[in-house]
Amino acid sequence: MEIILVLLIVAVLNGAVAFIDEMLSDLVPMTLNADQYMMAAGGGSMVSVLFDILLGFGVSLIILKFLKKGFETYVMWTDGDPDVEPTHLVIRFIQAIAVAVCFPVLYGWLADITQGLTDDLMAAIGAGTNYDWQAWVNGISSLGLVTAIFGLIFVVCYFVLYFQFLMRGLEIMILRIGLPLACVGLLDNDKGVFKTYLNKFFQSTLAVVVQICLCKLGVGMMMNIGINMNIFWGIACIVLAIKTPHFLSEFMVPTGGGAGVINNMYHSVRLVGMAKGIIK
Repeated sequence: MEIILVLLIVAVLNGAVAFIDEMLSDLVPMTLNADQYMMAAGGGSMVSVLFDILLGFGVSLIILKFLKKGFETYVMWTDGDPDVEPTHLVIRFIQAIAVAVCFPVLYGWLADITQGLTDDLMAAIGAGTNYDWQAWVNGISSLGLVTAIFGLIFVVCYFVLYFQFLMRGLEIMILRIGLPLACVGLLDNDKGVFKTYLNKFFQSTLAVVVQICLCKLGVGMMMNIGINMNIFWGIACIVLAIKTPHFLSEFMVPTGGGAGVINNMYHSVRLVGMAKGIIK
């Protein structure tokens, strides 16, 4: 019975792991440009169309917020400090428009840099973790049922990770489309929602790089099954890759108190100045 289970698991792993190795090469472009893979059959990218729609809407919101802040600050005196030169507001307005319009080019540069970095890292990991498919299959079949079960666990974890890559690609695609709306926050002194939005963007991109490298390392460790502890290191790498987004979120958290703290500091300084004037 044990021999039959081992042979069955080995047959599953033999096909699945070969499929895994083929998928590793396309994970970065698939995650960073998910729309190109989703629309490959229809021909064309839906991100550019949706981005253009939200770009027009976002620029409209930026203009409206610019006029609103200028009116409330320098006409009604109900928002911000009217003593501050209006050029600061104008500079933030130009910055918001420029980032919203130029973002597709900037994202293209980011995708190229990320692709190059990942290729170099995977080449280095691949050079240090050479493996042979046939040797791996023979090792699984000769080491018994327990080793075969661990191999099956590894493959299941990998497919969980692969679906996580697909969800990460959709997440980055949504962030790309919605960035013109986040640029409205650049009109605020503390950058508003733009700061958190950009932090989430870089966190998702960095998570892709770390996950792919851990996945490659896990496959390499798993394939070198002749070394006693490599099977456990391989499973550890793939499990950590699954938990990478949570791991990165623990230290990639935006700091700063926001507009409420800035307003409180401003009013406190004004009160101190008034108190000094009364004492004199």
